[in-house]
Amino acid sequence: MSRLKDQYSAEIVGAMTNKFGYKNQMQVPKLEKIVINMGVGEAKENSKILDSAVSDLETITGQKAVICKAKKSVANFKLREGMAIGCKVTLRGEKMYEFADRLINLALPRVRDFRGVNPNAFDGRGNYALGIKEQLIFPEIEYDKVDKVRGMDVIFVTTAKTDEEARELLTLFGMPFSK
Repeated sequence: MSRLKDQYSAEIVGAMTNKFGYKNQMQVPKLEKIVINMGVGEAKENSKILDSAVSDLETITGQKAVICKAKKSVANFKLREGMAIGCKVTLRGEKMYEFADRLINLALPRVRDFRGVNPNAFDGRGNYALGIKEQLIFPEIEYDKVDKVRGMDVIFVTTAKTDEEARELLTLFGMPFSK
């Protein structure tokens, strides 16, 4: 069982109830899912690039990645509807807590010149988006086997109603917000 999942049970529920004055334990916000998205624009010329991005994402998350296709044709980008242009993984349950633990405690401290993550990247509905510039910060990725450095978006979807509640929840999980 993940360390974050164990920690969530009593400590986080108690701290959130004290701060926001919830009357019921079920009102306390929870982490619903984590979506990791990797946009690979170069995949329209070479489909092998997308295969390596998918394998990187599957190595990092431990779950099969889904290939995303273009919804519309855009002539300026030489893009046709239905072309494969990215991949994503949606994590829930135990794998979600395990990934969040690895991201917060292993990967983020390995970022160069790391001073914390942006505290203003909430969407107004209690969800947090985090951009990662390179996949090399994850210990599962072997540096020698990387063909190209790619970034990814990590979105934390919570049941929180406001950004303040979501910020407090992620802070209690150990998210290193910059001051």
